[in-house]
Amino acid sequence: MAENKIYNIDEIMKMLPHRYPFLLVDRLEVEEPGIKGIGLKNLTMNELFFQGHFPNNPIMPGVLQVEAMAQTAGCVVMSADENYATKRRGVLFMAVDNVKFRKPVRPGDQLKMHVEKIKERRNIFVFHGTSMVDGQVVSEADLTAMIVDE
Repeated sequence: MAENKIYNIDEIMKMLPHRYPFLLVDRLEVEEPGIKGIGLKNLTMNELFFQGHFPNNPIMPGVLQVEAMAQTAGCVVMSADENYATKRRGVLFMAVDNVKFRKPVRPGDQLKMHVEKIKERRNIFVFHGTSMVDGQVVSEADLTAMIVDE
């Protein structure tokens, strides 16, 4: 069995068009290119969304947890193409289903987004994502996206 491939932030920025403050994946570990991987987001009090959500009780918005899972899924899809850095491709979000939020995510947490492809049809992919902090599920969703040439 091959070793998991680790992608650093520079490599992730070649896969995704997102940039600070909207890039929500700091590191990526691909278990199976195009199929399965784990994204990592280290959360600090300096995240812009914590300033207003909520000032005396900072919690990562659920929609951003879903976005982090979607960005991770996009990277996993891109990892299947060894030439991802030279291609102008984008990922367009199409649907989110079966979303559940189980626990709050706070400054100091390390959010791990586990994603696995459950369906593929041409350039449309469906992934199941589960986000975890300290081994406990904090959110999950089924994500549908399309890969497009820019």
